[in-house]
Amino acid sequence: MLKKLMRKKTADIQLLDERMEAVKNRQIPNHVAIIMDGNGRWAKQRKMPRIAGHHEGMKTVRQITNFANAMGVKALTLYAFSTENWKRPRIEIDFLMNLPGEFLNTYLPELMEKGIKVEMIGDMDALPSHTKNAIMKAIEQTKDNKGLVLNFAMNYGSRVELVHAMKELAEEVAAGTLKVDEVNESSIGSKLMTAHLPDPDLLIRTSGEVRLSNFMLWQLAYAEFIFTDVLWPDYDEDCFLQAIEVFQKRDRRFGSLEGDQKR
Repeated sequence: MLKKLMRKKTADIQLLDERMEAVKNRQIPNHVAIIMDGNGRWAKQRKMPRIAGHHEGMKTVRQITNFANAMGVKALTLYAFSTENWKRPRIEIDFLMNLPGEFLNTYLPELMEKGIKVEMIGDMDALPSHTKNAIMKAIEQTKDNKGLVLNFAMNYGSRVELVHAMKELAEEVAAGTLKVDEVNESSIGSKLMTAHLPDPDLLIRTSGEVRLSNFMLWQLAYAEFIFTDVLWPDYDEDCFLQAIEVFQKRDRRFGSLEGDQKR
């Protein structure tokens, strides 16, 4: 029985490798954004506390980050904590604020080895000092890495981001350094937290929810959306590969009549 299971596992790995090679020969999304949802439900199904689901979800972050890097994805933005998540119970918030330190302290050597660069979008000043320090340490130590950009959306809300961008532009107009006619898509995009990154090509949301939840509202204008019922702790390499395979079958016209147009 054990030998049979081992043969099946080997066959599954070989099949995954073959699919990976096939996918790499087609267009890989440069930037993938993920709304990591379902940690609490995963724990509830197993009669465990919600924080157990968040801890398991952290392992998935590592797994998907490494796989995305191996697939040639240039940037991976993960919605880790929204501006609305402060409404959750204090014990859960405290646990979530400890996760970045645990994750980054544990996996930083691996991130360095794989050339992965850590970044963050969101209001860092409002985070607890230990959370902020862990993130800043990882950003500083990985800043010269040339591989995947692992971008955490932490204490992030897209509407707040857009308000800040509008205020910056309004101040420049008021100061006379920017003309009203120069306020356009390009100038707005330049004020966003992701100004240095390409807009996401693909958005994935786990757990069966079908909404954006105030996540990258401007940047996702032309992204392909994939919603899955799989809970985040159960999301694995096969799920991610399936998402890219679906992405590659989409006809992306960006308003034109011809497919595969670059934006």
